[in-house]
Amino acid sequence: MTLVTAPGLTVAKSAIHGKGCFATVRFRRRKKIAEYTGERITNAEAERRGHRRVLRISGLDQRYSVDGSRGGNGTHYINHSCRPNAYMQTIGKRLIVLALHDIRPGEEITVDYVSSMHSDRKRCTCKAPGCRAVAAGR
Repeated sequence: MTLVTAPGLTVAKSAIHGKGCFATVRFRRRKKIAEYTGERITNAEAERRGHRRVLRISGLDQRYSVDGSRGGNGTHYINHSCRPNAYMQTIGKRLIVLALHDIRPGEEITVDYVSSMHSDRKRCTCKAPGCRAVAAGR
């Protein structure tokens, strides 16, 4: 099965965790990188699926989430960083990934999961300067 990624993105091995989502083109600060796509599910269903070891679900709003592992475009491989270069914003009924600053080709796209409707339950492995896991002694 071949993964079809959003334009300007590729999936490759990540130093943060498993696979990651990487830029193949330059993304300008505050500009759209891609839409986070996948199966739209209720938050109750997202909670039910939450037992998975690797979660590829992102909150859309108070009622719905998007499961990127089902019909996603590679954005579900975006890893967490305590010092992210992107963020997610709900616009209408779509979850959009936007650049926090200019992103160069080859750079891994990262978001702060805590600020994108995820809890901080999982152990952080980002190793970024100022990492919350390091500060908390985890």
